[in-house]
Amino acid sequence: MVATDEIEHLLRTEAPQVLGALVRRFSHFDIAEDATQEALLAASRRWPAEGVPVDPRSWLIRVGYRRMVDLLRSEQAARRREQQVADQVVPNPAASSPADQDDSLLLLFLCCHPALSPGSQVALTLRAVGGLTTAEIAHAYGVTEASMSTRISRAKQRLRDSGARFSPPTDNDRDDRVAAVRHVLYLIFNEGYTATRGDRLARTDLTAEAIRLTRMLRRLLPGDAEVGGLLALMLLTESRRSTRADADNHLVQLEDQDRSQWDRQLIDEGVALIETVWAQREVGPYQLQAAIAAVHAQSASAEETDWPQIAALYLWLEKLAPTAPIRLSRVVAVAKAFGPQRGLALLDDLNATYHLAEDPLTRHREPAVRAHLLESTGDRAAARASYLSAAGLTANEVERRYLLARADALR
Repeated sequence: MVATDEIEHLLRTEAPQVLGALVRRFSHFDIAEDATQEALLAASRRWPAEGVPVDPRSWLIRVGYRRMVDLLRSEQAARRREQQVADQVVPNPAASSPADQDDSLLLLFLCCHPALSPGSQVALTLRAVGGLTTAEIAHAYGVTEASMSTRISRAKQRLRDSGARFSPPTDNDRDDRVAAVRHVLYLIFNEGYTATRGDRLARTDLTAEAIRLTRMLRRLLPGDAEVGGLLALMLLTESRRSTRADADNHLVQLEDQDRSQWDRQLIDEGVALIETVWAQREVGPYQLQAAIAAVHAQSASAEETDWPQIAALYLWLEKLAPTAPIRLSRVVAVAKAFGPQRGLALLDDLNATYHLAEDPLTRHREPAVRAHLLESTGDRAAARASYLSAAGLTANEVERRYLLARADALR
């Protein structure tokens, strides 16, 4: 009997391939997603007892095909046309299988179609390719599950109305779609590196998938410096993952991590990659973030980290990508480089102008950063209050335990 978690991992890995195969064949994204989900459900019911088939992807695609035919037939308005399609696509076991193709990237480009808003692109990709549930995506964006479900449904409807095809980008929309794909991969990696909810700090399935897809994108677009920068950023960040929590699943701050356990192979690959793309002199946000990660990775200890250089890189980065998370990270860098009072002053200034404490992407991190800075200045009461506030805003249990422990230590 195969373990349930192994099957769940396999299904998560295969889901984009199945969806891609169905979209490629039928060009109906919304119906294909329903058919894919039903194929996955069928597998989750049968495989634990019957065992995983020799070629699980082909099995899933065959089941998805059959369900797709049923769903198409059920649409009365297009019954005749869909019947013709159905007759053409009943799977032939002897025929070559689309299971041999990796459709993940084409699926990514479809989800990042210019007909969709940036928010819809991200939501649809996280759902279709990243495998996140609607609830997880909703939490990441600070909206209700019902609102996110509506957004995803509208995105699928818009794809259908626009006649979007399952094909690589053209010259006309290439830059926009590649930029959207990079952003989506970045978000998937971040969600995996620090899960927005649950009892695990990280989700290695998501970080691994983001890295795999970005490697594919890099092979497809070797001259794109930002794709190289994004991959370097992921590799350098991932190199520290195993030291971010201890054996009891407690969060370990960067300055307390055992750097001898950082993955040197990933660091070497990431550093070599960022040096290569940096030489192209087309510096963008992902390359700057990778450069910051490289400074951390190459520092022998927390004390020897070149924080002034990191603060300067963040200032540059903020000008290129003025987002709330980057502004908050610059606060940390400035505090490390020039002292907590300087960091607090900058935090207050940015908060007054950009409302970091209210931004969905930073509202739980803002009080956590503030708490650390207040603690460093010796204001224990205010620090404790901020730790408690931050703990109340995170849905990640590892982060919550860490924040509550810091608050308890300041009683």
